[in-house]
Amino acid sequence: MQGGAASEGPGFRRTRRGRVRASVAAVIAIFVDADACPVKDEVYRVATRYGLPVAVVANAPIHVPAGFGAQLVVVGGAPDAADDWIAAHVEPGDVVVTADIPLAARCLAAGARALGPDGRPFTEDSIGEALAARQFHATLREQGLLPGGPRPLADKDRQRFLTRLDQLVREARRA
Repeated sequence: MQGGAASEGPGFRRTRRGRVRASVAAVIAIFVDADACPVKDEVYRVATRYGLPVAVVANAPIHVPAGFGAQLVVVGGAPDAADDWIAAHVEPGDVVVTADIPLAARCLAAGARALGPDGRPFTEDSIGEALAARQFHATLREQGLLPGGPRPLADKDRQRFLTRLDQLVREARRA
């Protein structure tokens, strides 16, 4: 799936509403906001374990290994194009991997689960606070009081992500 428009491909099909859904027996799909995602390999491991399709959504072509049920969706370079594509295609029960807090809020509103690359889940209870903290930190960065960018992921963050993604997938499959 490339070029900004979702198309049918291995593991996905269009529904009556035009959304892309898993055509395999899986009930859910995993969506990855992929441009700066440091945990794509961990997503592929969990998706393979459960036989789930993965939509790897990026602004430009990136390598997606064959054999993991992952499909690349290239949406172009417009601001928030990847976020908009994911928000338009995610459905209740799906799992979204993103560091983008506003995207996480949109996905939660659609009934999906959202997980940050550091393994911290976004929930209905925590998203408001996360949005406020994001705005506060943006203000501090604009004033030069806070350096930009997230800290690098530590091994413990990767392990927490892997454990939590596995847990979210199991919860979604039971629901």
